[in-house]
Amino acid sequence: MQAKLHRWAAADPGRRFDDLFNFVHDPATLIVAFDRVAGNTGSRTAGVDGLTVADVEEVIGVPGFLDDLRTRVKAGTFAPLPVRERKIPPLRTRG
Repeated sequence: MQAKLHRWAAADPGRRFDDLFNFVHDPATLIVAFDRVAGNTGSRTAGVDGLTVADVEEVIGVPGFLDDLRTRVKAGTFAPLPVRERKIPPLRTRG
């Protein structure tokens, strides 16, 4: 879908995409997004919410997790947590 949206936007720069909100909370979109996260190499690392993919699958259950997420997005009560910030020390140069 992302590729289609890109093609449509490039072909018609003035085009408006009024229905993207419905696309975001569509159950199929959320399942694809979860599957992509689960397939990432970092999926065993907990996110900022402290949950790993395995936690969601084993403790909460994917359908329940995604249903709750969809409900909160549709209601406008979903607020993403801030990303975890890691400071990278500057490289020291020999002078």
